[in-house]
Amino acid sequence: MRTAGIKPALALLFRNRLAGLGAIVLSLVVAICLMAPLLPVPDPDVTDPANRLLRPLAKGHLLGTDHLGRDLLARLIWGTLLSLAVGISASIIAAVVGSGIGITAGYFGGRTDNFIMRGVDMLMAFPYILLALAIVAVLGPGLLNALYAVAVVNIPFFARNIRGATVSIAHREFVDAARLSGMGDWRIVWHEILPNVLPVIAIAMSTTVGWMILETAGLSFLGLGSQPPQADLGSMLGEGRKLLISAPHASIVPGAMIFVIVMSINLLGDGVRDALDPRLRSGALSRPAPVTRIERTKIANLAPSDHLLSVNGLATHFEVGERVYKAVGGVDLAINPGECLGIIGESGSGKSVTALSLLGLVASPPGVIKAGSVHLNGEDLLAADYETLRVVRGGKVAYIFQDPLATLHPLYTIGVQLAEAIRCHRPLSAQEAHNEAIDLLSRVQIPNAAARSRNYPHEMSGGMRQRVGIAMALANDPELIIADEPTTALDVTVQAQILALLDGLRHERNLALIFITHDFGVVAQMCDQVAVMYAGRIVETGTTTEILSDPAHPYTARLMQCVPELGGGRRTLMSIPGLPPALDDLPTGCAFAERCDRARNDCSEAPLDLAAITKSRSVRCLYPGEAA
Repeated sequence: MRTAGIKPALALLFRNRLAGLGAIVLSLVVAICLMAPLLPVPDPDVTDPANRLLRPLAKGHLLGTDHLGRDLLARLIWGTLLSLAVGISASIIAAVVGSGIGITAGYFGGRTDNFIMRGVDMLMAFPYILLALAIVAVLGPGLLNALYAVAVVNIPFFARNIRGATVSIAHREFVDAARLSGMGDWRIVWHEILPNVLPVIAIAMSTTVGWMILETAGLSFLGLGSQPPQADLGSMLGEGRKLLISAPHASIVPGAMIFVIVMSINLLGDGVRDALDPRLRSGALSRPAPVTRIERTKIANLAPSDHLLSVNGLATHFEVGERVYKAVGGVDLAINPGECLGIIGESGSGKSVTALSLLGLVASPPGVIKAGSVHLNGEDLLAADYETLRVVRGGKVAYIFQDPLATLHPLYTIGVQLAEAIRCHRPLSAQEAHNEAIDLLSRVQIPNAAARSRNYPHEMSGGMRQRVGIAMALANDPELIIADEPTTALDVTVQAQILALLDGLRHERNLALIFITHDFGVVAQMCDQVAVMYAGRIVETGTTTEILSDPAHPYTARLMQCVPELGGGRRTLMSIPGLPPALDDLPTGCAFAERCDRARNDCSEAPLDLAAITKSRSVRCLYPGEAA
């Protein structure tokens, strides 16, 4: 299990090429230093005045000699080993002591926090190098004392960072649950707090080792670190300083090694952060491309369509390491002006990913569109360049997201954001755009629109924010609106108002509307056509009346049986047994077969196509209608 966890971490580390380069360079340096006793190099402390200041590549001295005739290569290897040992040791000491201080202050808070952190603030008020010089002056020159000095001056850095991380989790629900279960404070710290701040400690260590090597080298450069004849990189640099004109190699060699070590450690620290941070590991904090990556191996030659939007064979995958999650596995859709198409299914069935794929909004990495076409008024959006897509997004096609608080900018007023959405697509002045923004707010039934336009998103209720999202979608008179579960987080009363508003605007402007939901009540109220999705594929399509009155696919029938019905006693509330299949290991045949009580052996033998059973209905099932 440990090996299985190490491989993904290493893969993520080396995905950052600079971090991989840093790891390789640092590994080579460490390996050479550890093999120092076995290498055929002279004793680093043996002087040879007859061969002093030899140039690099001299016979028997690859990097030359110093002012006492000592071999620079030997001194460099042993000095690098010493500098690395001191830097890593100082980092471990500072991390252990500083993290202990930070966790104690952050967890207990109150007077304990104030007393500890004020002492830390006093230490941080002094410049690092001056504080280190003062400590060495008290303890006396020497490499061990320099190690202590460097560790002490970096303790406040760890204490401050770990204290912040501890405060953010000290009052989380899982910590309160541990306290209520009878766990003592120190046991909570050990079992609940420390495991959660360990990644922060490791990341801080990986970024401070380089600093500590530089600080130790600085003390040795001033003659307060390693003492002759012992050599580290700082003392070698200090000795070579006096010979910078006559023998520049004596200072260039240790200076270049300091640069190589510190740069490789810093680059490796970035990769360690990526590997340890679970958000970065999952891709949550990675910067997506402006358009979903498209790797279509085959594009079907389709006849021109009269539909406003025509989707054929759309397939979207998520490539996470060696695994490929087939979130959308070949979707066909079509919609005309004035129609409302409802896409319904369980959470994780691929509804939102399908909608995001239409405009290339799936985050890449890890998303990639592998097949299919998306034609809007005859133009394939998957073949369009970014500038064309930018015009379509928010212009011809608008998107209403499920959580408007997450999509509205918290630092700008509603009016400013609406005006920006307008001016991105139309050449209006700031005042004209502002006036139109107020008019849009009025059209979506926000009272006192002029005053409300000066509100920030957090100053509005969930229903009002959703109305703002609808207003933003209508800003540029789109031909198609995609509404991704816009009423899920709203109460029943506000939900009814939002649905009525969308339905009225659709008929008023002859808009096409794709409505993503998991609520059959919403489907019955809003939609003309319905597409039922399961495991990334459409399993049934048809008119709303046909599907609600006589579902052909067993999954559709089961979904409807899960809907509560007012005035109980007429039927039993059902549930669907089992779980949807894993998207990285989909079955060969019908994906619903394992959960279907009417499945037969041939249902799992071969892939099933979406087949027409009437002029307006299609179903992905070998035995349609039997579920009814």
